[in-house]
Amino acid sequence: MEETLELAIIGGGPAGLAAGIYAARARQRVILFEENLTGGAPALTGTIENYPGFPGGVAGAELVERMREQAASFGLEIRTFEPVENVRRAPDGKRLVLRTEKGEYEAWAAVLATGMRPARLGIPGEEELLGRGVSYCATCDGAFFRDKEVAVVGGGNSAVEEALFLTRFASRVYIVHRRDRLRADRILQERALAHPRVEVLWRRVPVEVRGEGKVSSLLLKNLDGDTLEEKEVQGVFFYVGNVPNSAPVRELVELDDAGFVVTDERLRSSAEGVYAAGDVRAGSVKQVAAAVGEGVAAQMHAQRYVEELLGTAYDQAGP
Repeated sequence: MEETLELAIIGGGPAGLAAGIYAARARQRVILFEENLTGGAPALTGTIENYPGFPGGVAGAELVERMREQAASFGLEIRTFEPVENVRRAPDGKRLVLRTEKGEYEAWAAVLATGMRPARLGIPGEEELLGRGVSYCATCDGAFFRDKEVAVVGGGNSAVEEALFLTRFASRVYIVHRRDRLRADRILQERALAHPRVEVLWRRVPVEVRGEGKVSSLLLKNLDGDTLEEKEVQGVFFYVGNVPNSAPVRELVELDDAGFVVTDERLRSSAEGVYAAGDVRAGSVKQVAAAVGEGVAAQMHAQRYVEELLGTAYDQAGP
């Protein structure tokens, strides 16, 4: 086992990268662990319009790549494709032990910034036709549906943003929403409702994705008449909520009923030395700008905790 880290950062999205920038500048012994490439969900987002400092918006991939480059410029060690499988308390009761498939690491503190993943609706055909017309990422797969008709299930920001993105390729985009009004930001609603290739199917819920080897239609239930109707589409994109990636710490910290990490105002979890930031945290507003701020705050609180634990805090030092 290597020398005990002052801080381990779990997750390489905006919250984790922001924490890493601050930790590296503070010259902490720190490693950032990421199960894939850095960037998280924003790396798969077409344009982010509400991140401060970018009039006209910025491509999600560009924004997070700039963050990664900035972190690397300060010497942050990033270990991609090395997911943290479990975090437990060391026998001394103070240190944390992080287990990955490549080994174990000890750390005095950890920032969990693992984000969340798309929830499954769980209807017939959804899993069977995944990758054959069923998708959870329009930015990733939209180009495969050029001149085809597709359905987007959901009514929040993600669903409407991705529906608008799909109009670059698809001949028709149906937004399937169970209510009679969308939940997305008003400006997104205005764009979607005004777009000639977007049609909202109100008060509908999907009950089955149909197709032999690939998607051919989506079976919908009309909540007003309790009738079924079949809509011919070649693709179905689901945006029906998210599931937090809190599995590495679920045996260590308090989670809410949905599995998000419960924290206090200092972003401390119920486990000493474990902090959470970004979308994996209960109460997060699920925005990139907020995740960055939480990542910074979590690192700073974690740094103070480690310094006090090791007796290296500035106010404890001599002249």
